[in-house]
Amino acid sequence: MSQKFSSDKEAADALAQSYRTLRQEIGKVIIGQDEVVRLMLTAVFSQGHALLVGVPGLAKTLLVQTISNALDLSFNRIQFTPDLMPSDIVGSETLNQQREFHFVKGPIFANIILADEINRTPPKTQAALLEAMQEHAVTVAGQRYQLPRPFFVLATQNPIEQEGTYPLPEAQLDRFMFNITLDYPSYEAELQIVKNTTADIRPTVQKILHADEIEAFQHLVRRVPVTDNVIEYAVGLVHKTRPGGPRATQRATQLLEWGAGPRASQHLIVGAKCNALLNGKYSPDIEDVRAVAPAILRHRIVRNFKAEAEGVSVDQLVQELL
Repeated sequence: MSQKFSSDKEAADALAQSYRTLRQEIGKVIIGQDEVVRLMLTAVFSQGHALLVGVPGLAKTLLVQTISNALDLSFNRIQFTPDLMPSDIVGSETLNQQREFHFVKGPIFANIILADEINRTPPKTQAALLEAMQEHAVTVAGQRYQLPRPFFVLATQNPIEQEGTYPLPEAQLDRFMFNITLDYPSYEAELQIVKNTTADIRPTVQKILHADEIEAFQHLVRRVPVTDNVIEYAVGLVHKTRPGGPRATQRATQLLEWGAGPRASQHLIVGAKCNALLNGKYSPDIEDVRAVAPAILRHRIVRNFKAEAEGVSVDQLVQELL
């Protein structure tokens, strides 16, 4: 970072400008999903993984592909199916012509992994991603292989209510920084989508950032100073979700089976730092924590039977806590 920018302030300004340019480039292809794009790019600069949840046909796959194009990173798509095996993801050892074992890398060896319809494969294969997401490495036949940096898993998921899906285990859900929900586009946005996609014109997305620049910005995000009151707010927010705890709200104790863990507190602070930088600020405030909190908490708190019977959604509970 020091080789390119004279100070962290200059680097922060460059990140904010790069973010605005990225939004413009991605907007050439993706119409009307501004909040989703904001959270996706926040995850990238925060060294986090993101889970996109929505019904088929909402351009989840196209969004990930467009982001990878704008970031000039290596990209692999893995289509998760019920018969997919762990070796199909991480790779396997094969015999070469000299009758020696040789490791053939799987598709996970790329900067951006699109795990398409991740909940359509059994838990054994889902678990193959756990080490890669947490350690940025895979182990095959006792040998550890480092994954390229930067490394992100951007997974898409169909709603659990649809047939042929396997719910992700809580341990894997917790590895995702954000759970981002995609809703149907507005009438005006869908008009623009139809006009753009039914004409014989394909927009070209320019490459804005390279791998080394992204890594430099990731380290910059970590160096952003945070005041104690912001950290106290983030940790206090997480403690409110833990039923029966000394800081739990009455509604949380009544309606939640269990709450978020310490990783949620960490993600709230890192996400708030990144959100501040992307908006031209040099230090986060409580509003930055609130801006990332719903996507961080919605997959980390579990409703009990009473909440389900009363029709209280996770997002409603999160908004009450904020």
